[in-house]
Amino acid sequence: MNARNQRPGPPRGGATYHSAAYISLLPWQVRERRFMPTGLGRRGLNPDDVYAFLDRVAVDMAAVYAALAESRRETARIKAGLRRWQSDQARARNERD
Repeated sequence: MNARNQRPGPPRGGATYHSAAYISLLPWQVRERRFMPTGLGRRGLNPDDVYAFLDRVAVDMAAVYAALAESRRETARIKAGLRRWQSDQARARNERD
């Protein structure tokens, strides 16, 4: 396999790099993506296979976005609980002093 057909390795430091202009794909964008049909002679990709794959990717992305939203809600709930606990502790300390 030549170098242009190889996937780039992960960036150094382990984090994924995206430029400021990078916009993540949304599930509807994947579902609505269409490819040019193959020309005469049936060269290229089978459109049914491509569309089936895109639908699978969209379902996976939707699940990831749902899990991310749930994680963010849980994080907000924990942060709010921690703030309440810290306030209660500070109030109790002030009352003792």
